[in-house]
Amino acid sequence: MAAVTLGLMAPAMAQDGNVQRVEVTGSSIKRATAETASPVQIIGRDDLMKSGKATVAEYLQTLTADGAGSLPTGFGNGFAAGSTAISLRGLGATSTLVLLNGRRMAPFARADDGQKSFTDLSSVPMQIVERIEILKDGASSTYGADAIAGVVNIILRKDFQGVALKADTGISGDGDAKQHRASMTFGKGDLENDKYNFVFNAEYSKSDMLMNSDRADRKWIGQADLRPYGYPIGTQFAGGYINGTNDANASPTGLIRDPNTLNYVSLPGCASLSASSPQDPKGGCVWHHDQFRSMQPKIDSINLYTRGTWQVNADTQVYAEAGYSQRDTAFTLIPPSITPTIAFPPNATNPNGVINYGSGAGTTMVLAANHPQNPYGVPVRVRYQAFDVGASTRQANNEFNRIVLGIKGTAAGWDYDAGYTHSESKLHLDYSNMLNMAVVKDALGNPNSPYFPYYIGAQAGRNPASLYAAMVTNATSDSTTKLDIIDFKATRELMQLPGGAMGLAVGAEHRRDKLDNPSLSGTQTGQINSSYVAAKGDSKVSAVYLEVLAPVIKTVELSGAVRYDKYDRFSSTTPKLGAKWTPLKTFALRGTYSEGFRAPGPAESNADSQSTGTSTVRDPIRCPNGTPLPGATSTDCSASVAAVKIGDPSLKPEQSKGYTLGLVWDPFDGTSLSLDGWKIKREDEINPLPYNQAAALPTAIRADNNLTINGVVVPGTGTLLITKAPYRNSSFTEIKGVDLDLKQRVRLGDYGRAMFGLTWTHVASWVRAESDTVRYQYAGTHGNCDTSNCAGTPKNKINLTGSWDIGNWNLSGVVNYRSEMKNTLFTGEGCASKLASGADAPNGCKIASFTTLDLSTRWNVSKHVQLYASINNVTDKIAPLDPLTYGGMSYNPMDASGAIGRYFKLGASYTFN
Repeated sequence: MAAVTLGLMAPAMAQDGNVQRVEVTGSSIKRATAETASPVQIIGRDDLMKSGKATVAEYLQTLTADGAGSLPTGFGNGFAAGSTAISLRGLGATSTLVLLNGRRMAPFARADDGQKSFTDLSSVPMQIVERIEILKDGASSTYGADAIAGVVNIILRKDFQGVALKADTGISGDGDAKQHRASMTFGKGDLENDKYNFVFNAEYSKSDMLMNSDRADRKWIGQADLRPYGYPIGTQFAGGYINGTNDANASPTGLIRDPNTLNYVSLPGCASLSASSPQDPKGGCVWHHDQFRSMQPKIDSINLYTRGTWQVNADTQVYAEAGYSQRDTAFTLIPPSITPTIAFPPNATNPNGVINYGSGAGTTMVLAANHPQNPYGVPVRVRYQAFDVGASTRQANNEFNRIVLGIKGTAAGWDYDAGYTHSESKLHLDYSNMLNMAVVKDALGNPNSPYFPYYIGAQAGRNPASLYAAMVTNATSDSTTKLDIIDFKATRELMQLPGGAMGLAVGAEHRRDKLDNPSLSGTQTGQINSSYVAAKGDSKVSAVYLEVLAPVIKTVELSGAVRYDKYDRFSSTTPKLGAKWTPLKTFALRGTYSEGFRAPGPAESNADSQSTGTSTVRDPIRCPNGTPLPGATSTDCSASVAAVKIGDPSLKPEQSKGYTLGLVWDPFDGTSLSLDGWKIKREDEINPLPYNQAAALPTAIRADNNLTINGVVVPGTGTLLITKAPYRNSSFTEIKGVDLDLKQRVRLGDYGRAMFGLTWTHVASWVRAESDTVRYQYAGTHGNCDTSNCAGTPKNKINLTGSWDIGNWNLSGVVNYRSEMKNTLFTGEGCASKLASGADAPNGCKIASFTTLDLSTRWNVSKHVQLYASINNVTDKIAPLDPLTYGGMSYNPMDASGAIGRYFKLGASYTFN
């Protein structure tokens, strides 16, 4: 694989040897200005502190360039629960390369959606971040693969001297969701005088769990029951309701099927088990997920980081970095159902690799004829949500470590930097209150079982402890990723051109990635109520790259780079070109062309890798064109569909082409403006078959509750349970948009100084093509729902900032805005959500725009002491109702501040030398 970068060097660099040169993300050549041909957004340490955000991830996910596929803290029911990630341009976390001090980190040990490898931002310590640089044109030859959407380079402090202590505490306006954080930074030594510098940072944080039920009075926020807002009973976070003949959802009382009518009938005791009201008019025991589920997880984390630098002589410097992070998260989910449909690798006993416990031949859960709760005298089907077992908890304990050993200096006219990096992520998952399905089946339906009878619902108190000891289990897995890199780069001035010195950079890298992600214990053969999710892989890549930066005349800079990468099964060469024309000191035009790639990950390319994911789609069989067939319901028009995805060794790498064209302009004193148009086209995309197409496959597994239309039973029309969505290289995705960045500095004399900023990203088009004839336009819609948490693709995101410094005080504010979205899965598709009346929902099929205001203040009490405070979501704005997303309960996960509500934070720091 190969990628090319281009950077620009100011002519002043060659004319004045004293000009401070800096290295900017996306290029190996240092230059005298941070304004390159490539658009780079730079976020300073002060910006992070003023934001009031608790973590690097929380801050980055407010950026306008972030989009669908981001992983927020509250997404506890996802594959990669316990992690956080950024997704530039909505192309997914796997196409956003995240670096720490310019080098890679080992990816999180469990792929998102069971497919996409990514870097967990939670492992980055917040308090020691110096700045963050975001390369927004993607595909960098300096770093290689995975930078299709761009690069996020998090740069930590490396020259601190003294001691800094910092602590803060936060609480919501409702008195919950408490967060506590403390850090200590110690640095000693001056490279100039002492010939060494040593920095150590330790950071501890703790966050309380927040339940959805804690927001019961916040309108629809955290509400699973949307009937008060006009929605039908069968929304995605509801259960226990009866749809119709031979069609019912798992109930806390237990629903058993009358063998004569095939109608499900509820066992007694609903009032003591479900908090939902009103109850199901068809006789079910309706319940809702907010009775159990977390909104935000409990988190305990510690981050340790140290760096030492030694000036060996005037021309040689050696350095070492070491980092360690431990993050323990816990989410509460719902109690288990006894009738899941689960998938696992096919075997001799089960060549299909699927068990349908609801209506499968020989696998259906039934109450035995002589079960005390069965009044019919023959075996009957049962639908049961095991409240007696209790809510399942998901604990994700992630340990991350990283070591860098390097040497840099000057030799034979070259500036060089070489290093070795080892990074490792260890993830321990522990899912409580899982079910041993064989014991459940026997305890309900086999009178000869030592565990028979298993009393369900209101009579569960009669069960002995021995039953639960045999039936209830914890499912665990231990996953690891390892990354080892040897890299070298060297730069020098090559020759003098009319505009200054030509810069040359060369580099080489050898990298090995290893992933071992076994599935949860008990999932290999369908033994427990969870599908198999596993990935394994080991890859090696060697790469070389070349970069040239040429100030051909004083007003024109050209740059280009090329990278060649050799993988185990393929190789690639990719270029990047750029140009910057500065006809005036205050005005420049710039543009880039780049090519990039992403190699198939181990979850995608290893035949032993398999996962099963879910997404919300319209069942094309039971709800054609958005209208339920007779006997179907609105639930079939917005159904959660499971799909099995299996690795394919024949997959090709994704290829991308990116274009930017823009300007940088300082029209007035204190005013700076940049405007960049961008376009990225990603081809040979590695995607599972879209869920809406997978749902239409004739091989999809459905329940046996076939519809009866005009008195005739129609085969193959039962409720959709699970289908296959194989990985393949699909056609392409093409996205286009514009970024605007405007800053204004104002001098106020005796009243200090002020700074105002506007960052705006407009997505003009976001098209995914599955074939020559099938294309989906997602811009301005709720899609792409095949990516994580179905957060949508708003056309506009804006950050408006203001900051005022007066005396020892600073006052800052940020307005965050995202535009409204159509509540459709893609442009031209019918409304994704309907009211009980059949009307489009919400608000005529639109997810309203969302705007929040964050304020912060800082007071320098003395030279050493600083106090600070912040209020996030000052106006206590409620996030818009979003019935489609599954990442948040009735709100969009990216609008989480509007779910949590107004949030206060107070802190202090003490620094001394």
